[in-house]
Amino acid sequence: MPFIDRMEAGRQLAEALRHLQGQDVVVLGLPRGGVPVAFEVAQALDVPLDVIVVRKLGLPYQPELAMGAVGEGDVLVLNERVLQMAAVSEAEIAEVKRSEQAELERRARRFRRDRRRLSLAGRTAVVVDDGIATGSTARAACQVARAQGAARVVLAVPVCSPDSALRLRGEVDEMVCLETPEWFFAVGQFYLDFRQVSDEQVVELLQRSAQAVPAPAAAAGADPSPGDRAVDEEVEVAAGPVRLAGHLTVPEHATGLVVFAHGSGSSRHSPRNRYVAGILQRSGLATLLFDLLTPQEEHSRAMVFDVELLAGRLAEVVAWVRGQPSCRHLPIGYFGASTGAAAALWAAAAPDADVAAVVSRGGRPDLAAPRLGEVRAATLLIVGGHDTAVLDLNRRAQALMRGENRLAVVPGATHLFEEPGTLDQAAGLARDWFVNHLVPAPQPSV
Repeated sequence: MPFIDRMEAGRQLAEALRHLQGQDVVVLGLPRGGVPVAFEVAQALDVPLDVIVVRKLGLPYQPELAMGAVGEGDVLVLNERVLQMAAVSEAEIAEVKRSEQAELERRARRFRRDRRRLSLAGRTAVVVDDGIATGSTARAACQVARAQGAARVVLAVPVCSPDSALRLRGEVDEMVCLETPEWFFAVGQFYLDFRQVSDEQVVELLQRSAQAVPAPAAAAGADPSPGDRAVDEEVEVAAGPVRLAGHLTVPEHATGLVVFAHGSGSSRHSPRNRYVAGILQRSGLATLLFDLLTPQEEHSRAMVFDVELLAGRLAEVVAWVRGQPSCRHLPIGYFGASTGAAAALWAAAAPDADVAAVVSRGGRPDLAAPRLGEVRAATLLIVGGHDTAVLDLNRRAQALMRGENRLAVVPGATHLFEEPGTLDQAAGLARDWFVNHLVPAPQPSV
């Protein structure tokens, strides 16, 4: 049955999302048509509203075929299957990204004016559109929300084609759709009033929502210390002759900081590590995701496996963290994956290592074998039960460790923890380990 207009569709959709009321939710409208629907949802749930601005990255010679998407916060999501099929070079990807990034930033400024993008770190992101035909834009938006740190992604629409609904349900944590009609030709056929939404309408709705649900303010008369303020920002860290890009998120009243050391072929944009970071942030832990190598260095296999070099950079990053007011007194943990886990353990073995706990997910601790006996930080090794080769390497490495350590095996998981529920288990194990072992240092007496 057709909806009268987007506002009525939004009110109906809000009723189907009532189970999210009271949770830490941000509603994200896809501009422009999705914003009036999202506005009604945000109003009904009494939660903040923002736009999620994404740009699909088309192949250089076939722009209609998406090889990925780019989002705010320098988020890049790539379709590895398309890239391999089309043999696209790094330079070509960078050129397309540069062009689309400029347009994305222009649109974001137009819609938000002087307001900052709302942080998704550790929160539930509800991505809303007025309807879905092919689903390519909605899929990209959900991937970007996840990469921006959302702990949970919900896709909510009034109407969706049956084929797209079937595909998209497997790519988000939850999909809420009011109608999936068998005879679907276009989204507009399900609205009596489907007039185009203007940029000015989007701006007005965002302003009205910001006035209705203002950002949390400090207590009256209070002047929070730097360590009590929330931080969510892109950063750049000097490590010797190079500068490394990263993303620092510090929840209010954080109790510890986890520094991520990514493995080969990964980066601070990794959806898996961003997902784990979101889980940690919801437990009151700050996170720093950064790239151990520059984009040029990532192509050098020798540098990818130079564990001593990577460990040295990790130590320099921790020294930088200690200079940040929001992190100065936080106990530190390392979360490493693959070769990044070896770097984390190597760095933790240094006599002056400023680290209380280490978690390795699918790691290669064997690459740090000469230093394992010197690691004093409490160490958790997480390995998939079906990742037999790496499991054997971790068992051998554990035998070399003298400090507190534990090997946790996630049943049914392979190396990348892609099986349903396995990444959740790994994230939960990491969260519990850090929460139990990152005890805040006593504050200096005045």
